[in-house]
Amino acid sequence: MSDSPRDPHWPRFWADVPEEDRAPIRDILAELLGRGTLLGQDGAGRDLFVLARDHYRDHLADYLSPLGLELVVDDDYSLLQARPRLESCQLLGQFTKDETLLILVLWRAWDDVRNSQATATVIITVDELWTRFRSTFDKIEPPEKTHLDLLLARLKRHRLIRTNKPEGSTQLGEMLIEILPSLPRAIPFDNIEEWLARAGMYQQAAQPLALEPEATEQA
Repeated sequence: MSDSPRDPHWPRFWADVPEEDRAPIRDILAELLGRGTLLGQDGAGRDLFVLARDHYRDHLADYLSPLGLELVVDDDYSLLQARPRLESCQLLGQFTKDETLLILVLWRAWDDVRNSQATATVIITVDELWTRFRSTFDKIEPPEKTHLDLLLARLKRHRLIRTNKPEGSTQLGEMLIEILPSLPRAIPFDNIEEWLARAGMYQQAAQPLALEPEATEQA
């Protein structure tokens, strides 16, 4: 079936899109709906980012809008992100508790580095992540190594982080985690107080309930 404006697999309001741009736009939408983020720093991703930013920003925003998704175009980091509008998005995938805790720790690491260093790239090791987890949630056991590896793989799949093992590295703790700018938007906070409130909810929930003192019989 051809990609004519009457093709039911193509939005009718995109009749003005040239034939040669339709396949790339399908690729862009597949990335945004499948992974949430398109990284456009280099290679084919760069070409797709530039095409979307310079020619089809409004088209993509209109396509995502009925789904309750907001299109974010970040020129500083060359990325596109389909960010759920919490009040209206019915496709919003919920993070598990373990994933949420990990994202909260990574968010704080991102915020700390960005506020203390003039750098566009935030990188920590898995060992540093584990230490931060323990200091942030001292009432919650950090994930086991095998589970942590799975959690990081999921965040990587959704383009929230990149990972890299230094040459000669044999330990998971030595692996480098680059926190991508898409991660702070996954659970957005306007200020550190909002972050502290959210983290405090999980910390409080992990604390054992205080026992009521037993009543004593009166003589």
